[in-house]
Amino acid sequence: MKKEMEVAVMNGIGEMDIVKRDVPDPKNDEVLVKIDYVGICGSDLHYYETGAIGDYVVDPPFVLGHEPGGVVVEVGEDVEHLEAGDKVALEPGKTCGQCEFCKKGEYNLCPDVEFFATPPIDGVFQEYVAHEADLCFKLPENVSTLEGALMEPLAVGFHTAIQGEARIGQTAIVMGAGCIGLVTMMALKAMGIAKVYVVDIIQKRLEKALNLGATEVINAKEEDVIEKINELTDNKGCDLAIETAGTEITARQCIKVTKKGSNIVLVGYNDSGEMTLPMGLALDKELTFKTVFRYRHIYPLAIEAVADGKVNLKDIVTDKFDLDDVQEAMDYNVNNKKDIVKSVIKISD
Repeated sequence: MKKEMEVAVMNGIGEMDIVKRDVPDPKNDEVLVKIDYVGICGSDLHYYETGAIGDYVVDPPFVLGHEPGGVVVEVGEDVEHLEAGDKVALEPGKTCGQCEFCKKGEYNLCPDVEFFATPPIDGVFQEYVAHEADLCFKLPENVSTLEGALMEPLAVGFHTAIQGEARIGQTAIVMGAGCIGLVTMMALKAMGIAKVYVVDIIQKRLEKALNLGATEVINAKEEDVIEKINELTDNKGCDLAIETAGTEITARQCIKVTKKGSNIVLVGYNDSGEMTLPMGLALDKELTFKTVFRYRHIYPLAIEAVADGKVNLKDIVTDKFDLDDVQEAMDYNVNNKKDIVKSVIKISD
């Protein structure tokens, strides 16, 4: 067993480096995981570009990354459900278990959560991590650790679909074909919605959406979204609208393309944190707005959906980088956002 490991640290805005740190020892209720893959999330890029997200400010050196998949190499004394050699997906947030939200089962709303790569908690752009065993979910034989790393965004997608009360027989629209838009589209399909339309302004992402099962895609640069949805639905509109792009334009479109009595789920973060929306129309339609903050109780469901072939996670990945090339990886993702759907860091062989 190695005593030291390679860790990618953010030394400042736009600055990455590889350093050596001690391999952690797992506590009695933890497992030590050798990480195979970590997804690069939009939040990682935001920290890398600006050094902060709201009140969360990076204090270098800081480790990014919160979407890991890997293999258990050591188990704590009290761990019984995992053993060395098990492939696992790691849920990145450890909550207090004592607050009113944890006790209600809404642990994603815990105010004292310790979440990978959310300052001051380091992330997992590193070879090994010791993590609470109850937050490490064993992967079936037919699910890879690459797919394990993508369970985190997929969990957001399923939580979104559940918030929207997705069900068979509906017609849904997803605004935005980035990673979260795509996993949400696939979650909606897995939950029985046959018709899911996807909107974006980047053709490469729309092509990926079609490949992954979208019923039809709309390039908002080339077509009027409202007119196209009216055409596709015989002027009936959609039963459910999901906004993942984080723009006022797409949020307004959600209100306009939904039927009366429909649900709208807001997922994407708007940079300003504020929007002006046609609330008169929303009131006339008696629309219900839901929002999403991460997820809760989703990993087992997401893993089962992938294992059963209902969700194709592997084909979301468009770019892979080695840990030693982390500087190149981050710069490439920042400078080529239109060409990338999902990138991952390959930590180990």
